[in-house]
Amino acid sequence: MKIIIHGGFFSESATNHETKIAKQQALLKIVKLGYEFLKTHSALATVVYTVSLLEDDVLFNAGTGSQIQSDGKIRMSAALMDGFTQKMSGVINIEAVKNPIQVAQVLLDFDDKILGGSGATQFARQHGFDAFSTEIPQRKAEYEAKLRSSGVGTVGCVALDNGGKIAVATSTGGKGFEIPGRISDSATVAGNYANTFCGVSLTGVGEDIVSGAVAAKIVTRVTDGFSLASAFEKTFDELKPFDGFAGAIGIDKNGNIFHQDAHPTMVFASFDGSNEKVFE
Repeated sequence: MKIIIHGGFFSESATNHETKIAKQQALLKIVKLGYEFLKTHSALATVVYTVSLLEDDVLFNAGTGSQIQSDGKIRMSAALMDGFTQKMSGVINIEAVKNPIQVAQVLLDFDDKILGGSGATQFARQHGFDAFSTEIPQRKAEYEAKLRSSGVGTVGCVALDNGGKIAVATSTGGKGFEIPGRISDSATVAGNYANTFCGVSLTGVGEDIVSGAVAAKIVTRVTDGFSLASAFEKTFDELKPFDGFAGAIGIDKNGNIFHQDAHPTMVFASFDGSNEKVFE
């Protein structure tokens, strides 16, 4: 039984040490809550629960605290994948929802599993998700000043439960000031992927992650016999020719945990019931 989470890159940490420490502490708290939940729940339920906690924390760029796009609106994306059933669901550019990952969870039971834009928002309303403003004063100030204090932020969770099942969930508030309609990697198999062998969640520049098909490549390589570490290493090597900006977390079926980033400014936290780790 293992769990690992990430909270995106720390683009502001170079000038704000307090914010960096606060994010590390928040990740450690949330990963422990996720582990407690995992004791009595499936990996699938756990990744939704844990990513919801990350979405609710204004320190992270997902859910509440999401970035504002160039037209002044907030649009979020999230995805969920059950490694056991091989089913993935997600929402792309959904608006005014507190927890996009929970909408993705509902979609897992529908034939049409990935919805975008107004269709995703309408689906959320039809299934009991009330309108909720995820804008916080900090994001508004950044938007008005045309700043990007957290340009590559995403949150994610990978869990392995007592039954040996793996699940992964990823959620993002976007990169900030993007063109409306831009698609992030978070609701694609490049940014969020799992099967019975491995689960991987990504953060970074979505365009680079999609170009590298990162999550799907890592999981496929583990399935084909690579160790988790070697699958990460080979896949990240393939980002180097175009200086791909990405970070990933993963767990394999044997409980091995691994993380790697192309530009080391990201924090991860993991917990297995006795050993806690916060990576920077």
